Amino acid sequence: MIIDYSEIEQQSIDRFKGGNGLLVTRNFVDEKNKIMMSRLTPGANIGYHQHEQNSEIIYIISGVGHVDYEGEREEVAAGTVHYCPMGKSHALYNDGGDDLVYFAIVPEHH
Repeated sequence: MIIDYSEIEQQSIDRFKGGNGLLVTRNFVDEKNKIMMSRLTPGANIGYHQHEQNSEIIYIISGVGHVDYEGEREEVAAGTVHYCPMGKSHALYNDGGDDLVYFAIVPEHH
């Protein structure tokens, strides 16, 4: 199966999960996974949240930022991966002057 993000409608979400700034995303969603190609604008963040029924894997394509993972700061940049297992909490921040571009997969654990 091929997912062509150029065919998926782009969404712009302000203050995603209670964060600040703008998240621009294209999402493929089915009953088992959410697969996202996204970017956080400079200074934006995704609010701190817990993964209760799923986990999340975030691959950073470009930009620089950090993750607040369970109260610990983790630096992220192009080529790094952040993993948030089910039951854990995190937030993602764009610390740079350019967009923080990332690819994320959220598998559901039923």
